[in-house]
Amino acid sequence: MAVKVKALSGEALEAALPDLARLRIEVFRAFPYLYDGDEAYEQHYLRSYRDTPDAVLVAAISEGRVIGAATGMPLSSHGDATQISKGELPVEDVFYCAESVLLPEFRGQGIGHAFFDHREAHARTLGFRLSAFCSVIRPEDHPLRPADYRSNDVFWRKRGYRPMPGVLAEFTWTDIGDRAESKKALQFWSREL
Repeated sequence: MAVKVKALSGEALEAALPDLARLRIEVFRAFPYLYDGDEAYEQHYLRSYRDTPDAVLVAAISEGRVIGAATGMPLSSHGDATQISKGELPVEDVFYCAESVLLPEFRGQGIGHAFFDHREAHARTLGFRLSAFCSVIRPEDHPLRPADYRSNDVFWRKRGYRPMPGVLAEFTWTDIGDRAESKKALQFWSREL
């Protein structure tokens, strides 16, 4: 199946938000996120992409269906900028790559690279000097860690990203099987553009 990857903005971005919500709920159920998704939260969260002029949504489309998406926006425009950076980053210099979600059957085809290519090109066009994202930190012995789990660390390093020592974010969400939200630590990764 052929996959087309393209950056969306304006009305096209807004039209793709329901697909992004669906993908976030589906893909983020897997380890390491273990996110017990909530449609109401997704609708509220994703409005920020619609309402931020310099935001980008990169969609991967196969046979007319969105099978993957990646987002980004200036970190200073992100509603959680203070929470995310905790004063450790020059917020005004950072383009934040928030999520990359791709259905498992489409992985390993270069779509992840295309997601980063589009977001980094968008960030450069806007004059940003740093691109950054967060990755969830889970213990090696987490009971829901699949035996065949492989992190994306090698992929991110090939893209030129490195973990930023001591720069962590903290978010809350409900894990699969839990009844309430709990705090999760996330590691910041960045690269010069």
